Amino acid sequence: MTVADVLMLAFGGLAVGSGARVVTTRHVVRAGLWLVVALGAVAGLFLLLTAEFVAWVQVLIYVGAVVVLLLFAVMLTRAPIGASDDLDRARWPGLLVGGGAGLGLAALLVDAYRWTRVDLPPAGTAERIGAAVFSTWVLPFELLSVLLLAALIGAVAVSRPRGVAEPGAVGPGAVGANRPTRAPRAEPPARQGRR
Repeated sequence: MTVADVLMLAFGGLAVGSGARVVTTRHVVRAGLWLVVALGAVAGLFLLLTAEFVAWVQVLIYVGAVVVLLLFAVMLTRAPIGASDDLDRARWPGLLVGGGAGLGLAALLVDAYRWTRVDLPPAGTAERIGAAVFSTWVLPFELLSVLLLAALIGAVAVSRPRGVAEPGAVGPGAVGANRPTRAPRAEPPARQGRR
């Protein structure tokens, strides 16, 4: 067993373990941080497979942008980020579906490849990957960027407090615009002294 094999097992175990923590932790921010660890381990696997460009894209795009966007969206919406008893559900359906999907994929992989050796294609370059992304995959790439931008704008819109408008605003959202007016309180009649 070579050093690359040991590192591959270590990074794979780290990715699987942190991925399991993402879906089992009851704290949303901690799940996002475990997702950073899982994606970093996947980037390490790409480095071991001599796909340096894909590894750095993984770090820059997924760890540096998508996870940060998710954490900002959670924090901007002021959603409850801790454990919540009213949102928890039974775990056995998820375990059943996840375990069944994992076993099915493992059986499919074993049946497809058995013990045959697969020759690797020639190593990709940044030029070939860029040409593929901006020719074949340009529409999904742009749709994903618009979707992330819409999610960020939605988080900012949801996080604004209700009924508060900018200073000097006129209209239904202005401060005090929909406030009912009260009649002035009547003073109690003065007590008349005894005569």
